[in-house]
Amino acid sequence: MRRVHPTDTPLAKPRVSRRVALAGAAAWTVAGIAEPLRAQTRGDAILCATAPNDSSGPMFYATDLGFYKQAGLNINLTLLANSGSIPSGLASGAYAIVGLPVTLVAIAREKGIPMVMIAPLSLYVSTTPDHAIVVMKNSPFRKASDLNGKTVAVRDLGNMSYLAARAWMDKNGGDSKSVHWYELPDTLDLAALQAGRLDAASISEPALEAALQSGDIRVLTPVFDAIAPRFLVSGCVTLDAYAKAHPELIRNYADIMAKTSKWANANQAKSGPILERVSGAPVPPGAPRTVYSDRLRVAEVQPVLDLLVASGQLKNPVRANELFSPVVTSS
Repeated sequence: MRRVHPTDTPLAKPRVSRRVALAGAAAWTVAGIAEPLRAQTRGDAILCATAPNDSSGPMFYATDLGFYKQAGLNINLTLLANSGSIPSGLASGAYAIVGLPVTLVAIAREKGIPMVMIAPLSLYVSTTPDHAIVVMKNSPFRKASDLNGKTVAVRDLGNMSYLAARAWMDKNGGDSKSVHWYELPDTLDLAALQAGRLDAASISEPALEAALQSGDIRVLTPVFDAIAPRFLVSGCVTLDAYAKAHPELIRNYADIMAKTSKWANANQAKSGPILERVSGAPVPPGAPRTVYSDRLRVAEVQPVLDLLVASGQLKNPVRANELFSPVVTSS
């Protein structure tokens, strides 16, 4: 990550509205679950949804590459910039398969919503950081405590960027409870920082590189290091009942994700234009990119669950394999 020495010029006073509900997933209730097979297909199409960012890449790369059609699957994929609506869409039966952070899957399960992971997506590796807390180049912020009481943007309250930012602050002398956390799509963070409406933002690729290319932004910390040097950020998720009712479909889908992930890891120059079109953020050649895991591994998921317990997001310890669908892990 590049770092630029700041000047002592302070930011303007933030004028952005504050949202202090600290767990977006906490609003779900078991009563909101519809019959799991209702409305998850339209004709012969399988309804899926994910966020239009690098973390979810294999889900939309597979469409461009024709991998779904080659496997005989008619996937109708919806891309939602406001990823906060995706979990409720799965829980209500609106979607059959979605891309979600591991954090939200674990929180949903503790609340009685039977989500299961069927394939991995983005993998954080500290040697190639693709997520960071950024501030204006000329801001006075250099350490965690400098953000106490400030306004910090995350894509949504409850995702990995939010929890990692809180963990980094609390581990390094800051007070995450004092921060005004604000939900904002990654692609809007740069303009909000430049306008003085934010003090900092927890941002991921490809928007991170685009912000750094502006010359106005510097990295305060590669924030995911606060969780672990290697862990799974997100995965493909369905309801347990749907997986058990359609085991061959689910195994087929998981195989497509593994194939697509391997392709994406080996062909970043080819996936860049697809990501640029989908995300709406520029993806310059050679820009840092997300890497993907090709199968569900306990060791890559457990650090996230331990973080959730330590931060109070989960009341009870959880073993990683409890999140995995037996349809794919036992095959």
